[in-house]
Amino acid sequence: MVSCIGRVSKMRGFCTFISRPLLFLLLHFTLVQCDITDGNAEHLKREHSLMKPYQGVGSSPSSQWDFWGSTLVTSSYVRLTPDERSRQGSIWNTVPVYLKDWEMHVQYKIHGSGKKNLHGDGIAIWYTKERLHPGPVFGNQDHFVGLALFVDTFRNDLHGMDRSFPYIYAIVNNGSMPYDHGNDGRNSELGGCSSEIRNKDHDTYLAIRYSKGRLTVMIDIDDKNEWKECIDIGGVRLPTGYYFGASAATGDLSDNHDIISMKMYQLMVEHTPDEDSLDWTKIEPSVSLLKSPKDNIDDPTGNFRSTPLTGWKVFLLLLCALLGIVVCGVVGAVVFQKRQERNRRFY
Repeated sequence: MVSCIGRVSKMRGFCTFISRPLLFLLLHFTLVQCDITDGNAEHLKREHSLMKPYQGVGSSPSSQWDFWGSTLVTSSYVRLTPDERSRQGSIWNTVPVYLKDWEMHVQYKIHGSGKKNLHGDGIAIWYTKERLHPGPVFGNQDHFVGLALFVDTFRNDLHGMDRSFPYIYAIVNNGSMPYDHGNDGRNSELGGCSSEIRNKDHDTYLAIRYSKGRLTVMIDIDDKNEWKECIDIGGVRLPTGYYFGASAATGDLSDNHDIISMKMYQLMVEHTPDEDSLDWTKIEPSVSLLKSPKDNIDDPTGNFRSTPLTGWKVFLLLLCALLGIVVCGVVGAVVFQKRQERNRRFY
């Protein structure tokens, strides 16, 4: 059984996507789970949450969050980078997460003086094996191990005009893949969506849910108490014992990248005995896709790159062939019947 978790007050729950009759039925029979949908503090994991007034942030041994680089912690926000060139900053949870099913809500704001297309680079939300390793990927190390969600505000790939920026996308990496800056990570992107998140008069929100091998990302950029789906993909394997963090970077162009809150919720999910017996800390981050993300990449000429036939492609080819045979058979039967009728007229 899976329970929805929503954010308190402004943090909206995924339950808006459940049909109203089903929701009422669930509320009637599972009042305990109803509390969870309201972001009940019992299921808010404070040791993994970053909230005002940001107590427990610092470099002391008892701190639950540590920061690096240009990060500035105020009473109202955590600014990862100011609106200045060539800055990097990050903030990381010092407590590893041992939850098998979770939901992270991020309240953030990206704003600056740069006009359209003259700003960068964006924010990354991390769930990775290592933390506080500065590097070239939005202020974090390359060849990371785990999950990254990028709120990318600057286009590097001038050929990928089918994606408008800002663009939000996810990557799962086992450490073997480098991040491709030239193509904005497209070679390893699992899915994403475009979203006008800059210079809003209000804060913007995103929610990352991982449950039963399914990764779902929802966004709220209009401050209307409504989630909109951005990414939904199954077959995702993530281990426990990793760390949450957020980072940002600027280059020749810049923006203020602010984190207002990061709230972690535990999802109440029943697992099979086999799943419970697994050592989840030993799982290697991976994604079982019907189609490789690289299959979606266009070359500069506008043609799809040549890739080996996957099981999904073979199925589609067989299905098309079968439909073609059925259509030909129907057409042949009609033509044969017409000819028979025409021949009978001459006798």
